[in-house]
Amino acid sequence: MEQPIKRLPQTGVDKENIFKMMDEYRGKDADWRQARTWSLVYYLGEEHTAFIKEAYSRYFSENALNPMAFKSLKRFESEVVRMTSTMLSGDSRVVGTMTSCGTESCLLAVKTYRDLARARRPWIRKPEMVVPESVHVAWEKGAEYFDVKAVHAPLTRDFRVDVDAARKLINRNTVLIGASAPSYPHGMVDPIPELAALAQEKNLPLHVDSCLGGFLLPFVEKLGYPVTPFDFRVPGVTSISADVHKYGFGAKGASVILYRDMRTLRHQFFVYENWPGGIFISPALLGTRPGGAIAAAWAAMMAIGEGGYIDIARRIMDITRRLIDGINAIPEIYVLGDPPMSVFAYTSRSRDVNIYAVADQMEKKGWHIDRLHRPEALHAIVMPAHENISEQYLDDLRESVDIVKKNPELATKGGAAMYGMIAQVPLRGMVKSNVLKMMEDIYGPEAKLPEYDESEEQPTDVATRLAMGFLKIRNRFGK
Repeated sequence: MEQPIKRLPQTGVDKENIFKMMDEYRGKDADWRQARTWSLVYYLGEEHTAFIKEAYSRYFSENALNPMAFKSLKRFESEVVRMTSTMLSGDSRVVGTMTSCGTESCLLAVKTYRDLARARRPWIRKPEMVVPESVHVAWEKGAEYFDVKAVHAPLTRDFRVDVDAARKLINRNTVLIGASAPSYPHGMVDPIPELAALAQEKNLPLHVDSCLGGFLLPFVEKLGYPVTPFDFRVPGVTSISADVHKYGFGAKGASVILYRDMRTLRHQFFVYENWPGGIFISPALLGTRPGGAIAAAWAAMMAIGEGGYIDIARRIMDITRRLIDGINAIPEIYVLGDPPMSVFAYTSRSRDVNIYAVADQMEKKGWHIDRLHRPEALHAIVMPAHENISEQYLDDLRESVDIVKKNPELATKGGAAMYGMIAQVPLRGMVKSNVLKMMEDIYGPEAKLPEYDESEEQPTDVATRLAMGFLKIRNRFGK
């Protein structure tokens, strides 16, 4: 096993050797270029990738922290915000900023509405937000970072938030209602019009997390697919987040958060006037704001245009429908709900076929598979690059299901056993403690390099490592 580098080399390494090392290290990464992944990378082909790389590199060193120093970056940001607002039915009053990712956008929504509540309702000491169980985990992070309690509303059978249940969870401490368009786990758009009406009734803001769908749903709707209204057309929607680096096909590090007017956005800004270094102003969370991501986002949106996004949406939805129909045609498994776009999850119809064991078999065939729980399911986000391999995916899936059906003992082996155990353990606090311990091991001073550790005792999959650590604890203290 190769040991990690722990100190600077005595002399600089030849640049060609550095590139050779980088290519060697990357050799064991997930193969997204061949469309073997179903998340993480939003790829539109080598020509587009080369284009946004060039756009990014032209602003590689610029820092959008100071809009007066780099006026071109402020123009790009302003125009990205305005184009996104128009795409999401915003009027001339809608304002916003770019952020580094969907997580930052969601964090800022929590921070902004907490501070808005402090200004308008200063008696609130323990702020809360009502969000669906399926809301992105970034909202849980925001709750922890900004001391806003996340109160979870359950889902209905169609995997959308239960509005009646959400109503009962609202109290005098509630500062925000959240919703997804769509939810990351199941790809469902929450009932935004009903939630917006509830928000107006209770005089509360409603943020729509459309980080995943913001740059796809508007064009899916233009193609005639039924899409629950989710944007600024809906009275009561006060803010929306949408990631350019997802289905906007910008470079990594580009999201947008929009508010109906400046009265809300002003609570997102940070100003400190007493620093010896001068007056400090920050529109979002980051200090240094990489100019390349902003420039590449603008360039991608300009190059693709509305017609291009509609064509991309058409291709993606054609692939998605073929995949969903193909999965539902396999008797042992089915897609959860009826997702309106290209994000979906599927699970087993019976205990005879363990869905995590199916994932293990698919990974043996070279696919990178994402696993869910509650319910136990597998996950997919469809890209245009999946067009040429969708039939191969379905063939491999049918074969994997058949293998698991004929070999039920596979449910007790490998990743299936690990993921199944973690999903079913009722003591979630113990799971969290063990995961934290595993993270300490991974990031500690003596951390091993998982991508180069090929022993059976230390699998390369990080999640499985975490599960194995918990298994050791369980075995030590008993079930």
